Amino acid sequence: MQNYQSILVPLDIYSEHKVVLQRALSLVQDPAQLSLIYVTFPNVYFESYGVGVGADYVNENRQNARETLLELAKQHHIPENQIYAPIGSPVEEIHELSKQINADLIVMGTHGQSGLRLLLGSTANGVLHGVKCDVLAIKI
Repeated sequence: MQNYQSILVPLDIYSEHKVVLQRALSLVQDPAQLSLIYVTFPNVYFESYGVGVGADYVNENRQNARETLLELAKQHHIPENQIYAPIGSPVEEIHELSKQINADLIVMGTHGQSGLRLLLGSTANGVLHGVKCDVLAIKI
């Protein structure tokens, strides 16, 4: 197996993220080779007079995610400056960050959905079809 130097680990902190992080940690000699990301999706809702964004909810979710990622980083000796909690499209943010940090592997969880979810595509599928590095999908 290739020795990966820069691994991006997108986590869903509201799901079973521990198995994904443990798998990523098992692939490196130094936890400093990992970068963690959780992407907060903008909360958009429709009103009779237009479109609104639940900014308070989005910012609170982002802050909670950042705190969770920081705690995980501290527990596993991942540098704090390698923690990312952007707001946006998960697929786009993961693609962009993988380029910025020059990731050579992305380790992420997948629920292996079928039916409508498969038709519409999942985050893991979207990530896989837009990056130039390897992707390891961990079945949750």
